[in-house]
Amino acid sequence: MEWMPVDQDFFRRPTLELARALIGMALVKETPEGRAAGWIVETEAYCGPDDRAAHSYGGRRTKRTEVMFGEPGHAYAHVMHTHCLLNIVSEQAGCPQGVLIRALEPCEGLELMARRRGLGLRPHELASGPGKLSRALGITMADYGHAMWARPLFVAAGREPGEIVAGPRVGIGNSGEARDYPWRFREAGNRNVSRPR
Repeated sequence: MEWMPVDQDFFRRPTLELARALIGMALVKETPEGRAAGWIVETEAYCGPDDRAAHSYGGRRTKRTEVMFGEPGHAYAHVMHTHCLLNIVSEQAGCPQGVLIRALEPCEGLELMARRRGLGLRPHELASGPGKLSRALGITMADYGHAMWARPLFVAAGREPGEIVAGPRVGIGNSGEARDYPWRFREAGNRNVSRPR
């Protein structure tokens, strides 16, 4: 399949709208080992200075969060518990918000993804979590700041998703009322979505 990156304008929308719009889109990574891709089936929105669960809460500007203060559509990669996680910067420059890509439904390069994950070929387990999908696609901290409308890591037009449901985000229990915001979006009934503990 020939994938074409979306235009940067795709990312120029409010964070909650982008988090929903990404469901069904394709996330593609091209490497010397080959190409791997999956349909995005789960995302989480992080709405910046007023969101206690966001890395930029209170306007916190550090070396790690610097890219979030720039133009939308860039990759905000960060490490959590040894796993590299991929976020896409949203909103306009100076408004540090983003969308975490939580899970994919693999659609190309499944054998490569399985090899990277050290698993047998069990498609629904290859990218069913933010750390899993980064490892499966070969996403690393070297992708920090990358424009997600350009190769080798990019968002491409995908498929029409099924019903999209919203609920609380995962793993943010110490963020006060923010833990209850319904800012996690997922394709209902898709077995590739993450399974929170």
